[in-house]
Amino acid sequence: MRAAVLVLAMILPATPGLSQAVNDYPTNARAEYVFACMATNGQTRDMLDRCSCAIDQIASVLTYKDYVQAETVLRMRQVSGERASMFKGMAQMTEIVARLRRAEAEAEILCF
Repeated sequence: MRAAVLVLAMILPATPGLSQAVNDYPTNARAEYVFACMATNGQTRDMLDRCSCAIDQIASVLTYKDYVQAETVLRMRQVSGERASMFKGMAQMTEIVARLRRAEAEAEILCF
């Protein structure tokens, strides 16, 4: 039994992408989220903890790639003109944002 645990401990870190999938958000992305969250909700230690909890929860639900896609769609929806129209009307874009919104709602329930 102990040998099996040792083998797993050696194999898992060498498995490409496995540990990365658990925490694929770069520190600066997490920090940016926390700063924006605190700017909205208050500059207190309690909000630091709650906002940190929220981005951790979002990261547990969405990959960083999905998070970036949703943030990009949301930013592009704020732009006026023809270029932004595809981000406002396409069902695929709406679903990308909906996944982020669900993750944010879950984070709000768990952290706030």
